Amino acid sequence: IACGVLVHESLAAAKILKSEGINATVVDMHTIKPLDTQLIDKLSKQCGAIVTAEDHSVIGGLGGAISEYIVSTNPIPVEKIGVKDRFGESAEADEMLEMMELKSHHICDAVKKVIARKV
Repeated sequence: IACGVLVHESLAAAKILKSEGINATVVDMHTIKPLDTQLIDKLSKQCGAIVTAEDHSVIGGLGGAISEYIVSTNPIPVEKIGVKDRFGESAEADEMLEMMELKSHHICDAVKKVIARKV
């Protein structure tokens, strides 16, 4: 489940994963409030694990909102891709995505990690 520019990175990750035999659903969650809980319920049951990808802080963002909902309804593994709690830096856009670990290959790693945590 992605938002912002990480929708594009998530689509790229899905293509890479498909070539490795992993089918991934990519959702553009363009709003956090109100959270589309019906869709999250459906994905939780269908996939059994979720990766969130956002181009801002994981604290108080999309990943946090989905994690809070998941833990109280249908606990499944969740991995969050986003800006970790750190001081801001500046660089070219693509360099920033790499520096903050927000590129498609980072999403692929998170998908493999969350699949390994499925019960």
